[in-house]
Amino acid sequence: MSVKIRLQRHGKKGKPFYWIVAADARAKRDGKYLEKIGTYNPNVNPAAIDLNIDKAVEWLQNGAQPTDTAKNILSYKGAMLKNHLVGGIRKGALTQEQADAKFAAWLEEKAAKISAKEEGLSAAQADAKAKAFAAEKAVNEARIEAAKPVVEEEVAEEATTEENTAE
Repeated sequence: MSVKIRLQRHGKKGKPFYWIVAADARAKRDGKYLEKIGTYNPNVNPAAIDLNIDKAVEWLQNGAQPTDTAKNILSYKGAMLKNHLVGGIRKGALTQEQADAKFAAWLEEKAAKISAKEEGLSAAQADAKAKAFAAEKAVNEARIEAAKPVVEEEVAEEATTEENTAE
């Protein structure tokens, strides 16, 4: 039986939400699966991925083949790197401590990149909000300026009308 690590779609129309599962290659996309490994939510920016790395590595070690999208997700979260390091430990190229140190360093670097992206996104949102506020303020000021001459003309007309009636 060949096993695939793939995405199983959930959620409503237009709002996908995926489970990352290990399933028999012959099973339907949303059908029976062997084990749920994690979740993937592409509706938020950056995409929310919750993955049990140890379970994913276990399935990869047992011969499960990830689909292209699942492979990208596993690489993003570090499961493919950990699988590679476990292979190095098995061959004797690395010790467990060295592999753990490399993986921890990679996780810290990845976390720094993700936080930098989130800060950039929040700064961009704040900048866009400030620009929209400035544009709205300019439009409101233009409306006020356009309304002033009309008010002044009405006041002048009332004054002339009062003078004419007083005579």
